[in-house]
Amino acid sequence: MKNPPTLLAIGGAHIDRRGQIAGEHVPGASNPGVMREETGGGAFNAAAAARQMGLRVLFLSARGGDAQGEAVARAIEAAGLEDLSSTFLDRRTATYTAILDRSGDVVTALADMSIYETAMPRQISRRATRDAIDASDAILADANMPAESIRRLLALAEGKPVFMIAISPAKAVRLRGLLGGLHCLFMNAREAKALAGLGPEDDRSAAQILARMAEEGLKRAAVTDGPNSVLLLEEAAVSTLTPPAVRQIADVTGAGDALAGVTCAMMMLGEGFESSVRAGIAAAVTGIENRSAIASLRRSPRFSELLKLMKDQQEQLYDRTA
Repeated sequence: MKNPPTLLAIGGAHIDRRGQIAGEHVPGASNPGVMREETGGGAFNAAAAARQMGLRVLFLSARGGDAQGEAVARAIEAAGLEDLSSTFLDRRTATYTAILDRSGDVVTALADMSIYETAMPRQISRRATRDAIDASDAILADANMPAESIRRLLALAEGKPVFMIAISPAKAVRLRGLLGGLHCLFMNAREAKALAGLGPEDDRSAAQILARMAEEGLKRAAVTDGPNSVLLLEEAAVSTLTPPAVRQIADVTGAGDALAGVTCAMMMLGEGFESSVRAGIAAAVTGIENRSAIASLRRSPRFSELLKLMKDQQEQLYDRTA
């Protein structure tokens, strides 16, 4: 039996705290609600989704020598990832705390992730990391590391496909000047504007921004914008995909990561880019309808249903344009 492709995932794995307000959000006041906690992080969420598609996944991050770090280590093992991370006894494990409105959308969030700024450059420089890159067929990373570490990672990859998650508007700017080295970039509309150096009030469309990034060497990208169409860039051509309607928003956290992880996995398994993103969209919608940032995809009837919807949409489009 042929061995599955090996993916090396590098980036955030930390404690996700998400508080959901029970009623209408009142700014500047105490809002009743419920707080939940689990392990999350862009690279971790995406890696867990990719693993469910059948890949072998190596995982590299940095955590502190605290109870939160131990919880992260247990979650990595439970997700079936091969943990190459280091524990820094004198550091605090990163945390992400989000406040959601009652419909599941983010009101505000705070990322306490200084450990990635100091520890990830050391992680990228380790001999074990170079060995893991050599042993992998592709790399999936997030922008939770400094720009110089991303540049170093691209150099070490030596032509192997590098998939990148922009993570946030504040961190997306770290990818400036590096777009030509990426196999595919996953971002949302706000991150795309930040990466392009545009303010949120700028009225240039995401399609225009993608066309500009293609001129800078970006080969492929998927840009999400909430419930709106997903924009695709592939070899300078921009197209759109319409996601299925979400039955009910439970929690939007991790949806973009699931899209990235499943898209990456499907491409490594031989699918084309558009077809792979369709599967990624199905995973993202499944996640939005689930309270956990990492939805169970293999055993989910809803994921299977959404996969069929996206496939049927693709076939209908081809029938119309044949």
